[in-house]
Amino acid sequence: MEGSFTLTVLIITALIAGVLAQVVANYFRVPSIVFLLIFGLGLGRSGLKLIEPSYLDSGLEVIVSLSVALILFEGGFNLQLQNLGKVSSTIRNLTTIGALISLVGGGIAAYYLSEFPWPIAFLYASLVVVTGPTVINPILKSVNLDQRLSTILEGEGVLIDAVGAILAVVVLDVVLNNNATVFEITQSLILRLGIGVIIGVIGGLLLSGFLRRSQFLAEDVKSSVVLAAVLGFFAIAQSIQSESGLMTAVLMGIVVRAKAIPDERLLLKFNRQLTILAVSVVFILLSANLSISSILVLGWGGVLTVLAMMLIVRPLNILVSTWNSGLNWRQKLFLAWCAPRGIVAASVASLFALILTEKGVNGGASIKALVFLTIAMTVFLQGLTASWVAKRLCLTNQDFEGVVIVGCSPLGLLVAKLLQNAGQDVSMIDTSAESCKVAIAQNIPAVVSNAMDIKTLAAGGLDHAGTFIALTVNPDINLAIAQRVTEEFSPPKVIAVYTKPQDGSTTDQLEIQQAFGCRVAIKAWNQHLTQNQTQLGEITLSENIENIDLQLAQFNSLLIADNLLPIVLMRQQKLQIVTAESIWEAGDRIIYLLYTPKLLSSSSNAITIDVSSELFLGEINTEIGADNTTITTEPKIGATKEAKSLEPQDFLSMAREILKNPE
Repeated sequence: MEGSFTLTVLIITALIAGVLAQVVANYFRVPSIVFLLIFGLGLGRSGLKLIEPSYLDSGLEVIVSLSVALILFEGGFNLQLQNLGKVSSTIRNLTTIGALISLVGGGIAAYYLSEFPWPIAFLYASLVVVTGPTVINPILKSVNLDQRLSTILEGEGVLIDAVGAILAVVVLDVVLNNNATVFEITQSLILRLGIGVIIGVIGGLLLSGFLRRSQFLAEDVKSSVVLAAVLGFFAIAQSIQSESGLMTAVLMGIVVRAKAIPDERLLLKFNRQLTILAVSVVFILLSANLSISSILVLGWGGVLTVLAMMLIVRPLNILVSTWNSGLNWRQKLFLAWCAPRGIVAASVASLFALILTEKGVNGGASIKALVFLTIAMTVFLQGLTASWVAKRLCLTNQDFEGVVIVGCSPLGLLVAKLLQNAGQDVSMIDTSAESCKVAIAQNIPAVVSNAMDIKTLAAGGLDHAGTFIALTVNPDINLAIAQRVTEEFSPPKVIAVYTKPQDGSTTDQLEIQQAFGCRVAIKAWNQHLTQNQTQLGEITLSENIENIDLQLAQFNSLLIADNLLPIVLMRQQKLQIVTAESIWEAGDRIIYLLYTPKLLSSSSNAITIDVSSELFLGEINTEIGADNTTITTEPKIGATKEAKSLEPQDFLSMAREILKNPE
């Protein structure tokens, strides 16, 4: 009874410590493994001795292996084949040629710098080939890299974990069996990978097929079915060939996600929560089982070995693996820097230390210590500086340029042309082939497809765009597309024409800005543009307080009456979409549409409304098929030659060819 109570307290303490480490890491916005390592060492045998994993005996190995299987399944489930397709060659190189470079380079470094025997040196190198989603994903969330770079790091982290673990087992077999031939080594590696892939694909197909046909199952039961299936097929693969189950878990995750099963988001959420819990408990137990004195014994040789892995081996790996990949030097440099090691390296190293000790082979404790030193140094040096490095290299989402617009309506085309003439890279998406032809005729790239499809959004350039705008005539569709974009691509700005619910519940729309205002009758404005009942105008807000009040009084009266629609504004030499969250500032230059029913004919002259000589209007002829679409405006009073590129007529002329049907 006393023994079971001790184990209960041990597990509960590890759980509380792990969750607390996650909370602290979230508060400070750093990878959770940082505080998991600190808490584990502080509560383990080298600290307060509140957690003694040795009490678990072989149970620790069981907990670790099952947890790693769940972690790898979640990592594979997060990967998307359409994203992997763009960088498949790079990921393939990183998990094959790159793994070999890391193995050889790491072995040489450990032999010469840490003075390990060759077998033990290469065993260490095989353990640190991996990176891992448990450390990569938190970094990606905090840094907000472009889709391509994120996919490479995430794909490498998931796949290299399985490949690296199998490679480590093969190297361990060589260490324990000195008589193994090259053929036997290669056969063992291929056999484990092959069995893992085959069972993983079969398991993924069976599981996804069952979930698609099991509409009678409750949502909670589906999550339990997924959990049981993953562990079941993992056990089958392990029983056929040891360590092949890790590849099975990865492939099951990839296949199930690729089959687009029902309630996909709920399963993603469940798997993510389960993974966080597993990582919290396992890493606390593994780090608590580590002796700090064993790390100190390594001396400077151990530190130099890790630095060689970080500063020589990894850059060489990236240089070779990304050859002819199309990545620029900034992206390659970030990939070379960002390679923290995680839970798979720690778990396999702990397991190998026990096996080597049981077999009477010296070096098990040293390997474990050097692996944990590698984890600590890479996480602290690379993980904590990843955001700073990305910003210095201009790789964060805030540095992205380009706009993707869904909806080739008259208003969408007007916005696209304004942004394009201001120097932005603009592309459009619409289900109407005719509407896309109009956009293409205006030299705006357009994709004919459904914007709810991830492949379509990627083809439109959303994986490297800074702004997404949903401007279809249906506000509900706009919101649904914008939510999809936020979840899958997370661009810096997501803007859509939609109406927030009256009850004030905005949980799902926190990152989605309302285009042009809180309530926009987008269908009506498209009709106004088509019927040539609009004027395009500009107002520059005066620096004088009295003047700005007078300007805004007339401006807001038209806005409230739904006779005026602000579209874009120029602030600090940057053109941006007006949103409901926009706050007017002195010096802002606002371009807007004014509804003028039966006021203008196609031959009308330009009209200037005098509001401190700052409000300008010009006619837009948007008649489909018109031979001469013209815009005329009054020149701005007091304009200087130096500001020629920012003259009102230059802005207004951006709409000159919009909706023109070329001959």
